[in-house]
Amino acid sequence: MASANSVQDCLETRTDVSREGLRQAILDNLFYVTGHAREMAEVHDWYAAVAYTVRDRMLSTWVKGLEKLAANRNMRAVAYLSAEFLIGPQLGANLLALNITEPVRGALSDLGQSLDEIIMKEPEPGLGNGGLGRLAACYLDSLASLGVPAIGYGIRYEFGMFTQEIRGGAQVELSDKWLRQKFPWELAHAEHTHVVGLGGSTSTHVDEKGRLRVRWKPGKKIMACAHDVPVIGHGGRECNVLRLWRAEAVDTFDFESFNAGEYFKAVQEKIFSETISKVLYPNDDRYQGKQLRLGQQFFFVSASLQDMIHIQKVLGKPLATFHETFAIQLNDTHPAIGVAELMRLLVDEHLMDWDQAWAITTRTFSYTNHTLLPEALEKWPVELFAEVLPRHLEIIYEINRRFLDEVRAAHPGDDDLLRRLSLIEETGPRYVRMAHLATVGSQAVNGVAELHTELLKRDVLRDFAVLTPGKIRNVTNGVTPRRWLALCNPGLSGLITSRIGEGWQTRFEDEIIRLEEFASDPQFQKLWREAKHANKVRLAELARVHAGLTLDPETMFDVQVKRIHEYKRQHLNVLRVIALYNRLRRDPGMDFTPRTVIFGGKAAPGYYMAKKIIKLINSVGQTIDADPAVAGRLKIIFAPNFNVRNGQVIYPAADLSQQISTAGKEASGTGNMKFGINGALTIGTLDGANVEMLECVGRENFFLFGLTTEEVAQVKQAGYDPRRFSESVPELGEALEQIASGMFSGGDREEFRPLVDNLLSRDDYLVLADFESYMECADRAASAYADRDNWTRMSILNVARLGKFSSDRAIREYCGKIWNIRVG
Repeated sequence: MASANSVQDCLETRTDVSREGLRQAILDNLFYVTGHAREMAEVHDWYAAVAYTVRDRMLSTWVKGLEKLAANRNMRAVAYLSAEFLIGPQLGANLLALNITEPVRGALSDLGQSLDEIIMKEPEPGLGNGGLGRLAACYLDSLASLGVPAIGYGIRYEFGMFTQEIRGGAQVELSDKWLRQKFPWELAHAEHTHVVGLGGSTSTHVDEKGRLRVRWKPGKKIMACAHDVPVIGHGGRECNVLRLWRAEAVDTFDFESFNAGEYFKAVQEKIFSETISKVLYPNDDRYQGKQLRLGQQFFFVSASLQDMIHIQKVLGKPLATFHETFAIQLNDTHPAIGVAELMRLLVDEHLMDWDQAWAITTRTFSYTNHTLLPEALEKWPVELFAEVLPRHLEIIYEINRRFLDEVRAAHPGDDDLLRRLSLIEETGPRYVRMAHLATVGSQAVNGVAELHTELLKRDVLRDFAVLTPGKIRNVTNGVTPRRWLALCNPGLSGLITSRIGEGWQTRFEDEIIRLEEFASDPQFQKLWREAKHANKVRLAELARVHAGLTLDPETMFDVQVKRIHEYKRQHLNVLRVIALYNRLRRDPGMDFTPRTVIFGGKAAPGYYMAKKIIKLINSVGQTIDADPAVAGRLKIIFAPNFNVRNGQVIYPAADLSQQISTAGKEASGTGNMKFGINGALTIGTLDGANVEMLECVGRENFFLFGLTTEEVAQVKQAGYDPRRFSESVPELGEALEQIASGMFSGGDREEFRPLVDNLLSRDDYLVLADFESYMECADRAASAYADRDNWTRMSILNVARLGKFSSDRAIREYCGKIWNIRVG
């Protein structure tokens, strides 16, 4: 038996953060964990050794947190259910949180290694795609930093979404093999497994108390295996967990089939089961893709709920108090099936009465809506649902029957209201409405920006807002200033700290405003410009080395990086660039602010029009590059494979942030916040969180253009004719004609015909209607950039006034408005 002293010595060895202690720990992990001698180790081996060394120093905090949770039976924890957790590279963020970046840098230097080089070699976890997953990661960071007990639940995707390459100007999707080498931040827990069923049939029986019960006999069973990633809070005092589920077959190998020579059949069950956690968002254009996607969602939700019930039992607490232990947040509709699954577990598995189970369920769940687009509000065909989740369809029918009975009693004779509120859409093919299920089954629903929440109340969830006033609330999104300023922009963050201290990293909304007093200080402005320019040089060098792209840091960096979608209107930006190009061709000697227009983002594999937009961006860029008349004055590039790592370099380098979605379409946006707190000025519409950002920074520090949400509705109601704008705005008509003529496609008139035809005949997102206003506003932004002192002042004021957009503020609001959790 080990003595107390030997245990303490072991703990000190594992937690020592001195330069000498870290150096020895890195060498120990290099040898004993990775199995490499120092002389033979490559960069990835050193990365793994450093990662395990840092993880050791996180785990003691994690275990203490578990002990605190077990000791305090009245503590309520957040369970954050999300299909995505775009956590990004972990090493730099964890070093920052533990405040050991410099000791580790020194320890590695002693060993002849570079921390910066090691950080650059870290694979990025393929656990998400865009803003939804990045928001979830920011919230986990803030929950831990604020000391709120929390578990993030998701899927351990083997291949992530995809790695984007650009070939011939077009997007090509390659498998994202982020797990090809071991992921050192996770701990696999073979003992934490749960069986998840799919398909099959149901039957009824009468239990010993004479109650009618339903038994579900799944056709398939899949094992969910837990992999935990520790999430350390800033300062290293609190540590939560991201629990990701990997799918395994219950029976991995069929010996009988193998011995009979049926070799594929012998492993068929294993292949089917593991497919569930293979790829983020399988293409659901086909029926099989829809089956897989619904199966994925149920897989991680069921495993997570079973896990929470297990924790409830381990804590020795009765299941009747489940809602007092857990506040479950549904991050969009992907985990909405959790409402029906918790009912199944309570009623079918734990033999609870329906009314008691429903009371627990509706006091446990809350739902965040992230979209105003009808096509993004998930609906599943009833036939598909019955095939994949037959018992859950029965439960949804029963929830719907009871819910509509209540509505009918309150609003007798209003059949149209019943039709609109029903969990089942029956106007054509029958669908299960997941947003309705989430809304009915939750104690609170929230939008993610003030405008978005008002539009939810007015349009998307209007009937629910009238039926249950106060249920729909607003919590504007936020981003963590730790990763998105302190980590990704060390030059600027160091300058900020030199003036206002380090408190802004944990009290961003209160402290960063103090920066405003330096906005007009010439010396501070000079240092600010130098920091921004260094970021542009860094981006230019990385673009040259990794993508073969040439960027001039002396030009204005005019940036739009986000998921490629028609409502985000990357094609509006391209039309602007073409118009600028035409101006320069006509008058090469004109007064023109040199600029580099940078695009980045992925198009969903099945999204034809978004892929065409990517091809157009690259084709226009190639044409401009080949024209010596504009050399050095206008450039357009597409940065491939936009992800967290690339974002950490692009956001700090941007001068102008393009947030140009159609008003009323973007729920919030978080890229706009990341650009803003890194000193980029915004050109944008009154959409999503842009509205609140403008209010915070002031109209004089924001480049506003375009139709408002109300004006968009009026234009459409009046009968929108996009051709009227192409004919009345010469620059617009010329640009569209050039695209259609094949000017940017080697004379091929068919290449971009779908884009042009769509804009001229439908233009669902009013690209042409906003073009003239956009051009005028962009011209104002370019002129403002020429006055470097005033531009720098505006940049400083933007950062100083965006304290509201910290994820710490958002989590405090969730705790107060939604979860009923007190933040210490």
